[in-house]
This record gives sequence, C-alpha cells and structure tokens, in this order.
Amino acid sequence: MSSLNQSRTEHRLSSQHSHGGCLCGSPLLSRFHERMMADITRRQFLGGTAGVMAMFAGLHAPSVLGKESRDRNGPLLLKNLRLFDGNGGPLRDDVTVRVEEGRIQAILSSGEDAGDADVLDCGGRVVMPGLIDAHWHTTLAAISQVEAMTADPGYVHLVAAREAERTLLRGVTSVRDVGGPSFALKKAIDRGIVSGPRIFPAGAMISQTSGHGDFRMRHEVPRGSAAPLSEQERQGVAVIADGEAEVLRRTREQLMLGACQIKLMAGGGVASVYDPLDSTQFTERELRAAVEAAEDWGTYVMVHVYTPRGIQRALRSGAKSIEHGHLADEESVRMMAGEGAWWSLQPFLQDEDSNSYPDAERRESQRKVSEGTVRAYEMAQQFDVKTAWGTDILFSPQNTHNQLRHLAKLTRFYDPLTALAMATGRNGELLALSGPRNPYPGTLGRLEPGALADLLVVDGNPAQGLEFLNDPEKNLRLIMKAGRVYKDSL
Repeated sequence: MSSLNQSRTEHRLSSQHSHGGCLCGSPLLSRFHERMMADITRRQFLGGTAGVMAMFAGLHAPSVLGKESRDRNGPLLLKNLRLFDGNGGPLRDDVTVRVEEGRIQAILSSGEDAGDADVLDCGGRVVMPGLIDAHWHTTLAAISQVEAMTADPGYVHLVAAREAERTLLRGVTSVRDVGGPSFALKKAIDRGIVSGPRIFPAGAMISQTSGHGDFRMRHEVPRGSAAPLSEQERQGVAVIADGEAEVLRRTREQLMLGACQIKLMAGGGVASVYDPLDSTQFTERELRAAVEAAEDWGTYVMVHVYTPRGIQRALRSGAKSIEHGHLADEESVRMMAGEGAWWSLQPFLQDEDSNSYPDAERRESQRKVSEGTVRAYEMAQQFDVKTAWGTDILFSPQNTHNQLRHLAKLTRFYDPLTALAMATGRNGELLALSGPRNPYPGTLGRLEPGALADLLVVDGNPAQGLEFLNDPEKNLRLIMKAGRVYKDSL
C-alpha cells in the first residue's frame, strides 16, 4: 500500500466509531484478516494460536484477578442480602444462598439451618445472576480497525484474551459468540489458562456470494470452482456458500469444529459495501439445508437479518433466532411469536455509541435502523416475542468498557427488573437452545437450586434502575463464575 493510500485508509478509519448497526459486513474485516494472516499457512496459524494462548500462563492478569481469583474449598453461604433470581420478579428478602461445588446448592430462608459453610456477609446488598451477552464477537470487539489491519496475529489474539478477562470483570459471565475464530480462546478459558466468560461459539459466519459475510475485494471476483478459499474463510471468520450442497458442507464444518449454534447471513447491513440493507440473502432451500444439518446435531440456526422479507423467509426455513430484525413489520413479529422464535435485539440508537459514516447512504440506513429499534421493542412486548439482549460491539476498544451501558438503555423500553431478567434468565434460556451442543450443561442466568453458581453482589437497586451497571468497576463488589471468585471488594 502506498503511503498516500495508507494515509487515506487511516483517515477513513479514524472517522468511524463503534456500534449503532452491525459492522460485521464491513470490507475492513476482509483486509484485517488478509493482513493478519499474511504469509502464514493454516497449519502454522493453528500452532501459533496454541502458542500464543500458552503464553498467558506467564502473563500477569489484571490486578483484581491476580489477587482475588480463587476457588472455594468448601461450601459458601451468602447471607444478609436481597436476591434477584433472574426470573424478573421482585427482589426477595430474608434468604441466604448456599454455593457448593460450583453450583447453587440451595436457596434458604434466613432462619433455616444451612449446615457447615464459610459465611460471606453481603452487607444488605443485592445478589443477582451473572450477566449474559447474547450477541458478542469475542475476537473482534476490542481491536481497532487500524490495528486489525496492521497488527501481528499474536497481538490480535492477546488483545482478545485480555478483553475476555475485562468482560468477566464487567460481570458478564457468559457470551454467545455470533461469528469469528473464538474456538481457541474458549478452550483457553475452559482450561483456566486465561480468565473470561463462558463462550458459546458459532464459528465462521456463513454467507452467500455478495452477502453480508462476503469480505472479498472486487479484484477477487469472479472465483472459479477450483479456486482456493479466501483468507478470511481459511481463518474461520466467515465462509461463502452458494447452493444447498455448499451450505450443508459449511454448516457441518462448523459443527465439526465445535459450534454450539450456526450463524447465517440472511440479509444486508448498515456498514456493508456490497449488500444493501434491504437485500434478502440465501434462498429458502439454502437456509433449510443449514437448519436441517443443525437440527440433526440437536442445535439451531440464527440469522443476521433486518427486513420483513428476510425475517419471514428465515422463519419459514426453521431458523430459531433472528439477530437484529430492527425493520420488522407487524406480520413478521406475529410470525416470530407464532413460531416461538427468539428475537435477539440490540439497542441501536443514534447516540454516543453509534457509528459515524461519511456517506449519506449509510447514514440513511443507520437512521432507518434507529427508528426501527424503538418500534421493534414496542412490538416485541405487544406480541410477547421471546426477546434477548446483546451488544454487537465490533472493532471498538474505546467502547467495550461501555458494554453494560447497552443494558441500562433498555429501561427506556422495559421496567428495570424485566430488562435485567432479559440479560440473565431469558438469555440463559436462549443459550440452552443449543441442547446437546451446550458445552456447559446446567442452568445459566438464574439463581436457583442446581444452577451454575454465576453471581454478582452489587451496590445498586435494580428495582429502581440499572444505572449502577454503567460503572461496574465501582458497583460490582463480588463476581463469581462456577463458584470461583474473580473479584471480591466487599
């Protein structure tokens, strides 16, 4: 790249900020992976990733993790608390929570015999489940666009792992990853090499040619039937599939790699260059091929889509989760409710978290999505659609620390306890939709006997508002995942 072209590229990138419409179709993602993986074979990359993750054993964790992360040797009794159990009901008083072997062993009345256990006095604070982000890009959230295009591969994965630690320290104990090479980081977290939330990976996003996951440059088109895969396909960010047979193969490949659910691109996006927002992608037969392959493995398909036509086609094909869908009409919403599908919404509003686009066309698409956001939340409640909360933060190291602000925004549309239940118990139900592909068997998002012991002790009253989530460093006093304490400032 000439110095003049590089300067223009960096200027263009610096004018864009994070969030406010899905960025996963940006052509920058293509250049990111072409640059990141240049001159490295797939075999070398996989080996290198393992080496990078192994390096974490010798790195210093954030101070609160390094000081406080610990397993309890025996049962723990949390007392003197107010309980939000993740179901959306009012706070409960005069109860204690017994944790043992990584699970909630019992919810007891304050006067009930708890047996032998270490006691943790919560000081009258609220105890609530760990939060769940249902639309998160683990590998791509915290790397800037400029760095993504120019950094060494090891650096990109180190950033992702460090951000996973920070995500956990924001009280997010589980995420549903909706596209990208997160399998290695998931394995490192599960093995205790690094700290982070549970990851439910989707693997590579599956896209048609010219679809929202086709990140190739114009000079790479056309591609012959015997042509090699593009770099982003080889590295597991997205794969292109045209026709039922190709969709079937790509779906099965992600399942082979360990996908908990499958992600297909069924429509355009705001940041896309090739696919306009109103485009409908994949035929019903193609979508059905992915759905049948996922169902054969006991799991489901989620689709990126905004428009009524795309939503309805995906639902007719058997997709179980509509990602975005902000332009839905009443017929589409009624259909979601009737099919029992999930609506994974994000509060895409034209505010301080929105992207800044230099061209009028994308600004207009962004405006339509923002207006649709308000109506979408209204219709989701009107027709009682199962609704999930997620953030979809991409290429935004300056904004990942505001992850929970996107949850606090929901109080514009819901009472605080209902919004909080969406990010806990409701999202836990969505994660469980992966059935036997669920790598973490057990109830998530709720504090009830037998549930996994993911919980937070907070300074704040969620019955009155969720503003306390805007400062998790100050207001999250204890963070526990699977019975292990990662922060304790009580």
